[in-house]
Amino acid sequence: MTDLSRRTTLGVLGATLAAPALIRATPATAKAKMMGPVRPTHFRFPLGEFEVTTIFDGAVQLNGPYPIFGEDQFEDDVVDLVTAHNLPGDKMEIGFTVTLVNTGSELILFDTGNDPNSRPTAGKLRARMKEAGYKPSDVDIVVLTHFHGDHIGGMMADGKPAFPNARYVTSAKEYDHWIGAENALALKNVKPFVEETTFIESGGSVVSGVEAIAANGHTPGHTVYHIESGDERLLITADTANHYIASLEKPDWHVRFDMDKEGAAASRKKVFGMLAADGVPFIGYHMPYPALGYVKDNGMGGFTWSAASYQQFLEEK
Repeated sequence: MTDLSRRTTLGVLGATLAAPALIRATPATAKAKMMGPVRPTHFRFPLGEFEVTTIFDGAVQLNGPYPIFGEDQFEDDVVDLVTAHNLPGDKMEIGFTVTLVNTGSELILFDTGNDPNSRPTAGKLRARMKEAGYKPSDVDIVVLTHFHGDHIGGMMADGKPAFPNARYVTSAKEYDHWIGAENALALKNVKPFVEETTFIESGGSVVSGVEAIAANGHTPGHTVYHIESGDERLLITADTANHYIASLEKPDWHVRFDMDKEGAAASRKKVFGMLAADGVPFIGYHMPYPALGYVKDNGMGGFTWSAASYQQFLEEK
């Protein structure tokens, strides 16, 4: 009986071991179809009594980063810097991240993203706001950090105000420059709202807990915003840095988009020096989505970026 049982068991095992060849051949085990790439489009976290949501308006892919970044440097130096961080040396992506801050009494939108008619891979703010649970009519205040097209392109929708119940806040210096220069997009998208616009100076408050800080250079009136609720702080840095490696590790390097190269470099060192010293998180308009992170002084005149992970979600911070 023992020998028979052993032979029976071995026979069953042999049949089982042989079975996978038959199973692999059956149509029922065909591979799942390819689904295509996907990215998150909104990200929400608490900040004291406030709630902050970043929304991915889209992105554009370009040749670079040189000479857009480090245009005053040797190409090889720029390529060596980014490839050392596992980025390609000849292609780059610039993303656009818009921020919503809900104070509990006001919903504040910082910048309005791109015009989808001029940049079809972006301009998705209004649709993605709805995915995040907001209607454009929910916005109480629109704050414009500066007037480049990827920040004011979403002010209008089908010839009407994109955020119909909002009032507006921006820098008088920024407004005067672009309107004075008769910039077509500013005339079309910003000037019509002048009667509903409050002009703010550095140190002024949009509402309690939201303070303007001048960071000129990228544009004449470029402004960043310090957000504070309870004992928690955040800085919305807009376009102070436009590349998380090139502009942070080498803040002195010239950037094509900066109107005043030296002024922009000085603002980068001032703003990110403050953030590094205080350990304050920031949202950068062109940082890797969800665009929230920290910097540390790298000891070489620049800063090292680290993306936020679970810090904002700890029950006791």
